[in-house]
Amino acid sequence: MDKSQVSTAIDDLPYADPTENEINGPVHRQKPPESVSEGRLYRDIVMIAWPSLIELILTQLTSMADQAMVGALPGDAGVMAIASVGLATQPKFLLMTMVQAMCVGSTALIARFRGQQDRRRANEVFRQALVLNILISALFMMVGLVFAEWLITFMGGSGDITEATLRDGILYFNIQMYGFVPLCLGFTVTAALRGIGDTKIPLVYNTLANVVNLLMNYVMIYGRLGCPAMGVEGAAWATIIGQTVAAIIAASVVLRKTSYIHFDFRERFRFDKTLISNVAMIGVPSMVEQLFMRAGLIIYTRTVAGLGDLIYSTHLILMSIQSMTFMMGQAFANAATTLMGQSLGKRRYDMASIYMSRTQRLGIVTSLAMSATLVLFNDEIISIFNKTPAVIATGAPVLIMLAATQPFQSAQFITAGGLRGAGDTRYTALVYAITVLGIRSGLGLLFMRVFRWGIWGAWIALVSDQLMRTVLMSLRYHSGRWKRMAADRFRKVDNKA
Repeated sequence: MDKSQVSTAIDDLPYADPTENEINGPVHRQKPPESVSEGRLYRDIVMIAWPSLIELILTQLTSMADQAMVGALPGDAGVMAIASVGLATQPKFLLMTMVQAMCVGSTALIARFRGQQDRRRANEVFRQALVLNILISALFMMVGLVFAEWLITFMGGSGDITEATLRDGILYFNIQMYGFVPLCLGFTVTAALRGIGDTKIPLVYNTLANVVNLLMNYVMIYGRLGCPAMGVEGAAWATIIGQTVAAIIAASVVLRKTSYIHFDFRERFRFDKTLISNVAMIGVPSMVEQLFMRAGLIIYTRTVAGLGDLIYSTHLILMSIQSMTFMMGQAFANAATTLMGQSLGKRRYDMASIYMSRTQRLGIVTSLAMSATLVLFNDEIISIFNKTPAVIATGAPVLIMLAATQPFQSAQFITAGGLRGAGDTRYTALVYAITVLGIRSGLGLLFMRVFRWGIWGAWIALVSDQLMRTVLMSLRYHSGRWKRMAADRFRKVDNKA
């Protein structure tokens, strides 16, 4: 086993032969086996989650630094620059949906094969996912370049977004597309390593990439060390330089023969329809989930953009802060996905439930700490991005609302992560269709366009989305249906393998 991998309690437990009642029944509170202490359970969770947390925080801090650094441009240029960068975000993520779907499917299957200690099959899943994602990302890079102007103009809505903001947004998006293939390559490697419980190596290469990004921001946005001041254009180039650094290091990791996840160019490659279909069984519903989510977010974001540069820039700052609050929940969700997959790989349905309950406990504690931070330092947090008094006055009260949602937000992230680890991705797709596309975008249109509640309408709609998603995810998990679905899916995988 690589030193970077986490050895969990699952490795020391025998395969189980669960009864039909265990598989088909609801989730019950269970005590861990006598050989597994509570300390070991929490250690397993934290050892997988903490490198993922640091990686996510550093990545989000870099994204926030991009906004803060372009937002520090003098006068109205800073507000307009934040809006320009924000216009490109949702179209870029929309183009990544298929790649992200492959990553979700490969993580779940690799975790399952890691639980079975079947390195060969884990690596074959990775090879199929990597080659497919490189081809897919190259195709969607071309799509993005061809339709850049239309996408950004559409995102600008019909409101008060200025021509200069749209022009900079198109420029930023075009440059971002040049780094699309390296970005997706890094995502694929990270997803595979996460499946085997290795979150330390992605932490290393993503940290290095973020440092490069920040340094290049300083040089290229403001014009330092002989480089001309490029503003928004400089921020775009700095981002793809950092992403390319991450991709190069990630590739070097999987090319090492000693790596558990290994890509060998000397081995003859051919597409394996069976493995691809197995990945697709989990990944395609995740892709649908992402499409629903992105469609909803595009409608929602476009509606907010129609409120003008100032409100839209304030909203983007608040969204960046919310994204930072996501990090703890996402890190624990990654741990839940890995531990759920590995537990089910050994047919340990008891351990899957035990790990989920402990992960939820950790998530609640950390989310309460985040809530307190948002309440106590709301003005100071917003002023990091932009010191315009109108921006701070508009955004600070909304952070109080965001603080109240933190425990619910963490709970739904972790529960969704566990369901994905079990392969129950169709339900999560349905939940996102209902909450993001239906509630957030629908209520957002109602509150902003009809009731004219401005930014408050946008965030009431967002909070309503989060609360409903928490309820629906929790109901699904506690029903126990994911256990039967996992058993059926893994049985089909075994029969096809």
